[in-house]
Amino acid sequence: MLGLFGWSGGSKAGQLVVGGAAPGFELVDQDGELRRLADYRGQWLVLYFYPKDDTPGCTTEACNFRDDVPRLRRMETRVLGVSVDSRNSHAAFAEEHHLPFPLLSDRDGEVARAYGSYVGLGPIRFAKRNTFIIDPDGSIARIYRKVKPATHSDEVVTAVAELQESDG
Repeated sequence: MLGLFGWSGGSKAGQLVVGGAAPGFELVDQDGELRRLADYRGQWLVLYFYPKDDTPGCTTEACNFRDDVPRLRRMETRVLGVSVDSRNSHAAFAEEHHLPFPLLSDRDGEVARAYGSYVGLGPIRFAKRNTFIIDPDGSIARIYRKVKPATHSDEVVTAVAELQESDG
């Protein structure tokens, strides 16, 4: 049976654990293309949530992922950024900083909620800075809840290499 997010066996936010199924999603990226978790089956995926386009920490994190994309691609790993910002905001942010990966617009915060990454304080809504490494079978391989934007991308690249080495 398919879960709320179209992925069989998905977990509720409070139950996300390493080895558990990653909650599925369908979100539009900055170019209007629909992206689904299922599209990344058979590949490693870095799914990172961030609070807001064009803020200092989010820009640092995004640009570091941008700079590490060639290393991640050599490891057959894709990167997706997710926030509650609009598609237009994502498009401007991606263009300004030459981001070579999709930024997904989670306007209602549904996917951020599924990943335990949503904050809503009255009119203030944003995604917490969390990252999930998802393996080719759709299981969560690593969860990062305390992220330092300046060093996180390198931390993720190292983790993917370790995970792939132990998987092989």
